[in-house]
Amino acid sequence: MVENNPDLETFRKQWREEVTARSNAKGMIPNHSRPLTSHESSDRSKGKIDLPPSEVPNEEPETIDGISAQAYHDLENKEDAASKEPQSALEHYEKATEREDQGNLGDSVNLYRKAYRLDAAVDRIYKNKHFPPSNSKIKPTNPNPSNAPVTVPNTAHHSLDGPQTTTIDDLIASFSHSAIPTAPPPTEGSQPPPCPISKIPSEILVEILLRTAIADIASFARLSAVCKSFAYLVVTEDRIWERICHGYEYGFAAMHYNWKASIAGAPLPETELSSDGYLNISTLALTPSIPFSTIRPLLLPPLSLNLTYTSYRQMLRTRPRLRFNGCYISTVNYHRPGASNTYSNATYISPVHIVTYYRYLRFFRDGTVVSLLTTNEPADVVHHLTKENLHSHHNKESMLPSAVMRHALKGRWKLSGSLHSPNMDTAQANDHHIEKEGDVHIETEGVDPKYMYKMDLGLRSAGRAGATRNNKLVWKGFWSYNRMTDDWATFALRNDRAFFWSRVRGYGMGW
Repeated sequence: MVENNPDLETFRKQWREEVTARSNAKGMIPNHSRPLTSHESSDRSKGKIDLPPSEVPNEEPETIDGISAQAYHDLENKEDAASKEPQSALEHYEKATEREDQGNLGDSVNLYRKAYRLDAAVDRIYKNKHFPPSNSKIKPTNPNPSNAPVTVPNTAHHSLDGPQTTTIDDLIASFSHSAIPTAPPPTEGSQPPPCPISKIPSEILVEILLRTAIADIASFARLSAVCKSFAYLVVTEDRIWERICHGYEYGFAAMHYNWKASIAGAPLPETELSSDGYLNISTLALTPSIPFSTIRPLLLPPLSLNLTYTSYRQMLRTRPRLRFNGCYISTVNYHRPGASNTYSNATYISPVHIVTYYRYLRFFRDGTVVSLLTTNEPADVVHHLTKENLHSHHNKESMLPSAVMRHALKGRWKLSGSLHSPNMDTAQANDHHIEKEGDVHIETEGVDPKYMYKMDLGLRSAGRAGATRNNKLVWKGFWSYNRMTDDWATFALRNDRAFFWSRVRGYGMGW
């Protein structure tokens, strides 16, 4: 028999006393009125007590690492929840999605119908509950939690709003001291290839860029993609843009704000122009044509900058002007009912005709224009849209490619507004008897010599914002004038569409 250890017995006695005192203090152990049997007393002496399930005391919950285990009695049974019938529209909708995921489409459709009968906007409620919109990120109250010096690299010092936005002007200004980079050496240890243009003085480089801009403004603009130094010169060198604005190649020296030619194409003497630049109807008689080479390019007096056009580069890009190195094309498509078959009694057969035709406008620097209405596609027309093909020798039986010009009409054009008074509002334009700029007036021959056509078009921009300007002409009016009866008639523009500019490399500079 194992001898009793006095220390162990003392510890057991103290432990029993502590347990009994704690149980009595909390009232966890009920008092029993019945006496204990000898068997129970012996079990108690051994520290073991067997009580009925209904009389088991509520002991203190078990603790693990200082965290007590909790029993949640308010949660419903999963089986009871599954068998519970939905009541609200949202519950029906959730049940329907659950059945749809399980592949039970019949029940899901019925539940969807019940949900929408209860609430027509239940789908939005479901979306807001299960897929709420993401809230904006909350900025921390302490942007520098480490309290580290500013010189120490730390992500806490980074901008909370993301990278700082830099404008184009600031970016271009940062290129002011950039040099033209040379090409890297072809192999390691070898000498880099020579780059003579990097050693050219800035004055000579600006002159080279100016001559490039006069030859082709598009090539001059593409030079900004070569390097940072070229980008800075292309954008900020205002002397080049001023020369382009005042020049006859692409600038406003080629724009006419008064009639400069008759409808037949002959230059007008200055005495035939009225005070407002319009030609009287009595002088619209066709006059013999004069060679177009008599009109020479001339430069303009200095154009003044204002609040609207703060630089010559902005003026060239945004101020309304026409383009001469291409033509403006309007594609018209519409449907019309066809004739029914008289030999068939089928009422379900209703033929429909798709009609497609094109309008072409090509403007010339001397103030003349060529207008053409035809069903021929642009690939068959644009290369023949020249003054040389404006003759009456085209017949219907001709198979020459230039025969598409048999219906071409001669005409003239002018811009509204004033050259040296840009961007006037309506009140100022009325005070100075000047039209507001942005419109194009065109007068052409009619299909019969007694008629004259007049078009009013507005210059607009189409396509990507800022990419291309003044490449669209929208209709504002189309009239026919009868010289014999002095009557004006209006053409309906129900099917006509706007003109879009298309560059034709064969035109060159459009001289």
